[in-house]
Amino acid sequence: MKRDVAMKEIETFLEYLNFERNYSEETIKSYSTDLLQFEEFARGCELQLKEVNPNTVREWIVQLMDNGTSVSSINRKLSALRSFYKFLLKQGEVMANPMIKINGPKKKKPLPVFVKEREMDLLLDDIDFGDDFKGHRDKLIIQLFYETGMRLAELVGLNDADVDFGAKVIKVTGKRNKQRLIPFGEELAKAMQDYLAERGRTVQTPSGAFITKENGERVTRSSVQYIVRQNLSKVTTVKKRSPHVLRHTFATTMLNHQAELGAIKELLGHESLATTEVYTHTTFEELKKAYNQAHPRA
Repeated sequence: MKRDVAMKEIETFLEYLNFERNYSEETIKSYSTDLLQFEEFARGCELQLKEVNPNTVREWIVQLMDNGTSVSSINRKLSALRSFYKFLLKQGEVMANPMIKINGPKKKKPLPVFVKEREMDLLLDDIDFGDDFKGHRDKLIIQLFYETGMRLAELVGLNDADVDFGAKVIKVTGKRNKQRLIPFGEELAKAMQDYLAERGRTVQTPSGAFITKENGERVTRSSVQYIVRQNLSKVTTVKKRSPHVLRHTFATTMLNHQAELGAIKELLGHESLATTEVYTHTTFEELKKAYNQAHPRA
């Protein structure tokens, strides 16, 4: 009898979603599955749906996690419960909403993907890009990402006036038009000067953009992404081969060579140090991997 009451409550709620809220058939089906699963759990705790409290919901979350349910699936189920109990509260079927103080588990952010230092050395020292305009430009694009950590939009937006060879700094315009200066060394300075010399011989009508096509127009984001992807595929097996991976590679390499986290934060243009700290996890994972492979009792 009690189960019949619970089934009727769920059915009424699903009809409300269908006829009054115009939810899709797929969403209603998912909500139905989630609510029936929770009802079964509540029944195992000898509770009706109306008698559920926040502790019951938390115990259910723990059970789901123990069973290997993904974080996204758990949060979807909790979303169904929130809508259901909000509906029951509105209908006067419950006096308090047990979902008010329930927070779903947070999805663990994946660690940044980066290219190994020896692979970058192989690409920049041993791979022949060619001596023509395209070769100089494509290699410089890789170097700029790897040696400055700038973003894709920042590289595409570079103008000739942004590069100061005297002070050896590049002025980039980042998110929310915030500008910062990034220093560069002799190797990158020579690469940029070689590129500009070749560009001067090839491009008839300069546009003021720093990285250009052969016709003088500014390079596009998609063309830069293609150049990076094609060249990284020559030296690495990582699945993601994007400009952002080279930005990650810059930060990881700096950290591995004892650069201070605060300095890396400024070079990357991060608002918060917490954003930069993810690279400490990356390097620690590499240390663990090296330990497990090398230590006889690991």
